[in-house]
Amino acid sequence: MNWRSMPYAWEKTNTSTSSNAEQNDNQSASTGVLTPTQSGTNLTPTTAVNENTQNDVIDSIIANMDLQEKIGQMFIVSFTGTNVSADLITLVQDYHVGGVILFSENIQDDKQLLALLNGIKALNEGNKLPILISTDQEGGRISRLPSRATKFPSNLIIGKRDSATLSYQIGSILGTEMKAYGFNMDFAPVLDVVTNPQNTVIGDRSFGSNPNLVSTLGVATMKGISSSGVIPVVKHFPGHGDTSVDSHQELPVSNATLPHLRSFELLPFEKAIQNGASVVMVAHIKFANVDPSGLPASLSEVFISDILRNELGFTGVVITDDLHMEAITKHYSVGDAAIKAVQAGADVVLVCHSLDEQEQAINALVNAVKTGQISEERINESIKRIAMLKRHYDLTDEPSSIAAVLSEVGTEEHADVAKEASVAP
Repeated sequence: MNWRSMPYAWEKTNTSTSSNAEQNDNQSASTGVLTPTQSGTNLTPTTAVNENTQNDVIDSIIANMDLQEKIGQMFIVSFTGTNVSADLITLVQDYHVGGVILFSENIQDDKQLLALLNGIKALNEGNKLPILISTDQEGGRISRLPSRATKFPSNLIIGKRDSATLSYQIGSILGTEMKAYGFNMDFAPVLDVVTNPQNTVIGDRSFGSNPNLVSTLGVATMKGISSSGVIPVVKHFPGHGDTSVDSHQELPVSNATLPHLRSFELLPFEKAIQNGASVVMVAHIKFANVDPSGLPASLSEVFISDILRNELGFTGVVITDDLHMEAITKHYSVGDAAIKAVQAGADVVLVCHSLDEQEQAINALVNAVKTGQISEERINESIKRIAMLKRHYDLTDEPSSIAAVLSEVGTEEHADVAKEASVAP
């Protein structure tokens, strides 16, 4: 099945009023950056065939995938080094992973990053779906792109500006610069409402302590990233802002009740879902007063299926936070955690830093299906969501060029927006 055989095009939608359009035109005149009105609030797919035909084509692709290919699509993995390595070849070509995530250790400069991402895409040529290439480009202290990229202040500083237009512009720049290098997924924006002064893992990555402010600026940033054709991932559901323990080191425990979560931490995620969020990352946090099983949210059917999907109505892709984090590895094997996550309703499992653990997790899921712990129908549900996501964003494995990097990354217009974001209100 040829992924590119289905007619497909992008159409910009515009739901803003003429008065808002005039205001945004005036605001953008000095920045040279598209506003929500100029670019549309989101990219909407249109097709020369009807929706049923799109589903039929994707169903046909899935029908032609074997179990190993399906399970592979449900993993995003990291790797070591700054070049295409033997481990990376194994993960992409033998295990058919659906995506990779890069960290600072994988990135040196423009030419190296471009060559690496083009190399990953070339590796994926024999697979049936384009590969997700992701990183955490939040702005502030969590910024992975090379030095050419525009430097933004922390979200906490941006939150003090309280401007949805500015946040949209920032999101658009983040996505545009990522796409120039060849990325197609950004693990941003952060929708956590930070209320605990001892919280260092989130801290200034949050827009603030007001859930309405976080909702407004987070959704605007999400739409800005999406407008560039890069997939935004809102995180860390159901909220990591009231914890004092870093989930990289131990499993945080929250005493929050569900009514409290509904009135506070869940509000930004609810708004993001109402505004078309495509992917939600679920955190490793235990909520003893919500799920009596004691499972962290990332492995919890209560949080993923009951709350996120059934209560909040999310129909997109659910991804776990990294299963290599000690919040998980101190309590579960990575294979058991991967099984529990999928049983709970997760579509994609993130496993970083260890090829052995990545292989364990993939093989555990394959065996879980073969032994009947998880049905292949359940796997197909996730594969369809993943395929629809990749189709919605019209992903391909086409290489990127240095010309795009030179013309679209770190421009004066982008620097002007970063300067505006840094000025105290």
